[in-house]
Amino acid sequence: MLTLLHTSPVHVPVFDALRDEAHPGLELRHHVDAGLLDRARREGPDAVRADVLAALRQAVAGGARAVLCTCSTIGGVAEETAGGAGVPVLRVDRPMAAAAVAAGPRVVVLAALQSTLAPTRALLVEEAERAGRPVEVRTRLVDGAWPCFEAGDTDRYARMVAAAADGIGDADAIVLAQASMAPAGRFTTTRVPVLASPRPGLAAGAEAVRNGGAAARRAAEPLGHLGPARHTGE
Repeated sequence: MLTLLHTSPVHVPVFDALRDEAHPGLELRHHVDAGLLDRARREGPDAVRADVLAALRQAVAGGARAVLCTCSTIGGVAEETAGGAGVPVLRVDRPMAAAAVAAGPRVVVLAALQSTLAPTRALLVEEAERAGRPVEVRTRLVDGAWPCFEAGDTDRYARMVAAAADGIGDADAIVLAQASMAPAGRFTTTRVPVLASPRPGLAAGAEAVRNGGAAARRAAEPLGHLGPARHTGE
Protein backbone atom coordinates (compact mmCIF):
# COMPACT_ATOMS: atom_id res chain seq x y z
CA MET A 1 0.00 0.00 0.00
CA LEU A 2 1.09 3.55 -0.78
CA THR A 3 0.07 6.33 1.59
CA LEU A 4 -0.18 9.83 0.16
CA LEU A 5 0.39 12.77 2.47
CA HIS A 6 -1.71 15.71 1.21
CA THR A 7 -2.26 19.25 2.42
CA SER A 8 -5.51 19.63 0.46
CA PRO A 9 -8.40 17.19 -0.09
CA VAL A 10 -8.64 18.17 -3.77
CA HIS A 11 -5.67 15.89 -4.49
CA VAL A 12 -7.48 12.73 -3.44
CA PRO A 13 -9.62 12.22 -6.58
CA VAL A 14 -6.74 13.35 -8.81
CA PHE A 15 -4.41 10.64 -7.56
CA ASP A 16 -7.18 8.05 -7.42
CA ALA A 17 -7.87 8.71 -11.11
CA LEU A 18 -4.18 8.48 -12.00
CA ARG A 19 -3.96 5.20 -10.09
CA ASP A 20 -6.96 3.77 -11.94
CA GLU A 21 -5.47 4.84 -15.26
CA ALA A 22 -1.84 3.85 -14.87
CA HIS A 23 -1.46 1.65 -11.78
CA PRO A 24 -4.53 -0.57 -11.39
CA GLY A 25 -4.26 -2.73 -8.33
CA LEU A 26 -2.15 -0.23 -6.40
CA GLU A 27 -3.75 0.35 -3.01
CA LEU A 28 -3.76 4.00 -1.99
CA ARG A 29 -4.48 5.51 1.39
CA HIS A 30 -4.84 9.27 1.71
CA HIS A 31 -3.76 11.30 4.75
CA VAL A 32 -4.95 14.91 4.47
CA ASP A 33 -3.72 17.63 6.83
CA ALA A 34 -4.25 21.16 5.55
CA GLY A 35 -2.78 22.55 8.75
CA LEU A 36 0.70 21.41 7.74
CA LEU A 37 0.76 23.80 4.81
CA ASP A 38 -0.84 26.63 6.76
CA ARG A 39 1.81 26.41 9.45
CA ALA A 40 4.67 25.91 6.98
CA ARG A 41 3.60 29.07 5.18
CA ARG A 42 3.54 31.06 8.41
CA GLU A 43 6.61 29.69 10.16
CA GLY A 44 8.64 27.87 7.51
CA PRO A 45 8.75 24.17 6.57
CA ASP A 46 10.99 23.22 9.50
CA ALA A 47 8.19 24.16 11.87
CA VAL A 48 6.15 21.11 10.82
CA ARG A 49 8.99 18.57 10.98
CA ALA A 50 7.67 16.81 14.09
CA ASP A 51 4.12 16.72 12.73
CA VAL A 52 5.30 15.32 9.41
CA LEU A 53 7.26 12.58 11.17
CA ALA A 54 4.17 11.74 13.23
CA ALA A 55 2.12 11.47 10.03
CA LEU A 56 4.74 9.21 8.45
CA ARG A 57 4.81 6.91 11.47
CA GLN A 58 1.03 6.78 11.47
CA ALA A 59 1.10 5.76 7.80
CA VAL A 60 3.58 2.98 8.50
CA ALA A 61 1.52 1.77 11.46
CA GLY A 62 -1.41 1.57 9.06
CA GLY A 63 0.46 -0.70 6.68
CA ALA A 64 2.14 1.68 4.22
CA ARG A 65 5.12 0.27 2.32
CA ALA A 66 5.98 3.75 1.04
CA VAL A 67 4.76 7.31 1.54
CA LEU A 68 4.41 9.97 -1.16
CA CYS A 69 4.23 13.60 -0.03
CA THR A 70 2.23 15.59 -2.57
CA CYS A 71 2.95 19.03 -1.09
CA SER A 72 6.00 20.75 -2.59
CA THR A 73 6.37 23.14 0.33
CA ILE A 74 6.95 20.35 2.85
CA GLY A 75 8.26 17.65 0.50
CA GLY A 76 11.86 18.26 1.48
CA VAL A 77 11.01 17.94 5.16
CA ALA A 78 9.20 14.66 4.46
CA GLU A 79 12.27 13.26 2.69
CA GLU A 80 14.60 14.43 5.46
CA THR A 81 12.54 12.71 8.15
CA ALA A 82 12.27 9.44 6.22
CA GLY A 83 14.85 7.77 8.43
CA GLY A 84 12.42 7.91 11.32
CA ALA A 85 9.64 6.29 9.30
CA GLY A 86 11.23 2.99 8.28
CA VAL A 87 9.83 2.97 4.72
CA PRO A 88 10.68 4.90 1.55
CA VAL A 89 9.39 8.48 1.70
CA LEU A 90 9.23 10.37 -1.59
CA ARG A 91 8.35 13.88 -2.61
CA VAL A 92 6.00 14.05 -5.57
CA ASP A 93 8.00 16.68 -7.46
CA ARG A 94 11.42 14.97 -7.57
CA PRO A 95 10.80 12.97 -10.80
CA MET A 96 9.46 16.15 -12.43
CA ALA A 97 12.58 18.06 -11.37
CA ALA A 98 14.82 15.36 -12.85
CA ALA A 99 12.92 15.59 -16.15
CA ALA A 100 13.20 19.39 -16.17
CA VAL A 101 16.96 19.28 -15.68
CA ALA A 102 17.28 16.72 -18.46
CA ALA A 103 15.31 18.98 -20.83
CA GLY A 104 17.95 21.73 -20.73
CA PRO A 105 19.65 24.27 -18.50
CA ARG A 106 16.99 27.01 -18.62
CA VAL A 107 14.19 26.10 -16.21
CA VAL A 108 11.36 28.38 -15.14
CA VAL A 109 9.40 27.54 -11.99
CA LEU A 110 5.80 28.67 -11.66
CA ALA A 111 4.12 28.59 -8.26
CA ALA A 112 0.94 29.98 -6.78
CA LEU A 113 2.45 30.09 -3.30
CA GLN A 114 5.60 32.00 -2.37
CA SER A 115 6.52 29.26 0.11
CA THR A 116 6.87 26.75 -2.72
CA LEU A 117 9.43 28.65 -4.81
CA ALA A 118 12.53 28.19 -2.66
CA PRO A 119 12.05 24.43 -2.03
CA THR A 120 11.44 23.80 -5.72
CA ARG A 121 14.46 25.83 -6.76
CA ALA A 122 16.63 23.93 -4.29
CA LEU A 123 15.30 20.63 -5.60
CA LEU A 124 16.15 21.55 -9.20
CA VAL A 125 19.68 22.56 -8.23
CA GLU A 126 20.06 19.28 -6.34
CA GLU A 127 18.86 17.23 -9.31
CA ALA A 128 21.18 19.13 -11.66
CA GLU A 129 24.14 18.39 -9.40
CA ARG A 130 23.10 14.73 -9.19
CA ALA A 131 22.97 14.51 -12.99
CA GLY A 132 26.11 16.58 -13.54
CA ARG A 133 24.19 19.10 -15.63
CA PRO A 134 24.15 22.90 -15.56
CA VAL A 135 20.92 24.62 -14.60
CA GLU A 136 19.68 28.19 -14.48
CA VAL A 137 16.50 28.41 -12.45
CA ARG A 138 14.13 31.35 -12.65
CA THR A 139 11.05 31.55 -10.48
CA ARG A 140 7.75 33.31 -10.94
CA LEU A 141 4.79 33.66 -8.61
CA VAL A 142 1.41 33.54 -10.35
CA ASP A 143 -0.16 36.46 -8.51
CA GLY A 144 -3.79 36.07 -7.57
CA ALA A 145 -4.03 32.39 -8.47
CA TRP A 146 -3.99 30.87 -4.98
CA PRO A 147 -7.09 32.73 -3.72
CA CYS A 148 -8.97 31.18 -6.65
CA PHE A 149 -7.81 27.74 -5.58
CA GLU A 150 -8.78 28.37 -1.97
CA ALA A 151 -12.21 29.57 -3.12
CA GLY A 152 -12.76 26.36 -5.09
CA ASP A 153 -12.53 28.02 -8.51
CA THR A 154 -10.06 25.48 -9.82
CA ASP A 155 -10.86 26.22 -13.46
CA ARG A 156 -9.86 29.87 -13.15
CA TYR A 157 -6.86 28.82 -11.10
CA ALA A 158 -5.68 26.48 -13.87
CA ARG A 159 -6.28 29.07 -16.58
CA MET A 160 -4.27 31.71 -14.70
CA VAL A 161 -1.37 29.29 -14.36
CA ALA A 162 -1.64 28.40 -18.05
CA ALA A 163 -1.58 32.06 -19.04
CA ALA A 164 1.57 32.56 -17.00
CA ALA A 165 3.18 29.57 -18.70
CA ASP A 166 2.23 30.85 -22.13
CA GLY A 167 4.03 34.10 -21.36
CA ILE A 168 7.37 32.28 -21.05
CA GLY A 169 9.32 31.63 -24.22
CA ASP A 170 13.01 31.60 -23.33
CA ALA A 171 13.11 28.33 -21.41
CA ASP A 172 13.87 24.67 -21.97
CA ALA A 173 11.24 23.57 -19.47
CA ILE A 174 8.50 25.10 -17.35
CA VAL A 175 7.93 23.47 -13.98
CA LEU A 176 4.51 23.67 -12.33
CA ALA A 177 5.74 23.62 -8.77
CA GLN A 178 2.53 22.50 -7.06
CA ALA A 179 0.57 19.33 -7.78
CA SER A 180 -2.62 21.40 -7.83
CA MET A 181 -1.33 23.24 -10.91
CA ALA A 182 -1.28 20.15 -13.13
CA PRO A 183 -4.67 20.84 -14.83
CA ALA A 184 -3.13 23.99 -16.35
CA GLY A 185 -1.43 21.71 -18.85
CA ARG A 186 -4.78 21.31 -20.63
CA PHE A 187 -4.92 25.02 -21.39
CA THR A 188 -1.34 25.92 -22.29
CA THR A 189 -0.35 26.75 -25.87
CA THR A 190 3.36 27.37 -25.36
CA ARG A 191 5.83 25.19 -27.24
CA VAL A 192 8.04 24.97 -24.17
CA PRO A 193 7.50 21.67 -22.32
CA VAL A 194 5.26 22.21 -19.28
CA LEU A 195 5.98 19.65 -16.57
CA ALA A 196 3.66 18.66 -13.73
CA SER A 197 4.33 16.38 -10.79
CA PRO A 198 1.36 14.06 -10.09
CA ARG A 199 1.81 11.45 -12.84
CA PRO A 200 5.59 10.86 -12.55
CA GLY A 201 5.41 11.24 -8.77
CA LEU A 202 2.77 8.53 -8.44
CA ALA A 203 4.78 6.28 -10.75
CA ALA A 204 7.78 6.67 -8.45
CA GLY A 205 5.61 5.88 -5.44
CA ALA A 206 4.24 2.75 -7.09
CA GLU A 207 7.78 1.61 -7.88
CA ALA A 208 8.80 2.18 -4.26
CA VAL A 209 5.91 -0.01 -3.10
CA ARG A 210 6.90 -2.78 -5.51
CA ASN A 211 10.56 -2.67 -4.50
CA GLY A 212 9.78 -2.41 -0.82
CA GLY A 213 7.34 -5.28 -0.98
CA ALA A 214 9.82 -7.49 -2.80
CA ALA A 215 12.55 -6.68 -0.28
CA ALA A 216 10.23 -7.45 2.62
CA ARG A 217 9.28 -10.81 1.12
CA ARG A 218 12.92 -11.73 0.54
CA ALA A 219 13.81 -10.81 4.10
CA ALA A 220 10.94 -12.90 5.45
CA GLU A 221 11.78 -16.04 3.46
CA PRO A 222 13.82 -18.72 5.26
CA LEU A 223 17.27 -19.42 3.84
CA GLY A 224 17.27 -22.05 1.16
CA HIS A 225 13.61 -21.55 0.27
CA LEU A 226 13.17 -22.58 -3.36
CA GLY A 227 9.45 -22.20 -3.83
CA PRO A 228 7.75 -19.30 -5.66
CA ALA A 229 7.32 -16.06 -3.77
CA ARG A 230 3.74 -15.28 -2.89
CA HIS A 231 2.25 -12.38 -4.79
CA THR A 232 0.86 -9.84 -2.36
CA GLY A 233 0.00 -7.08 -4.85
CA GLU A 234 0.80 -3.37 -4.54
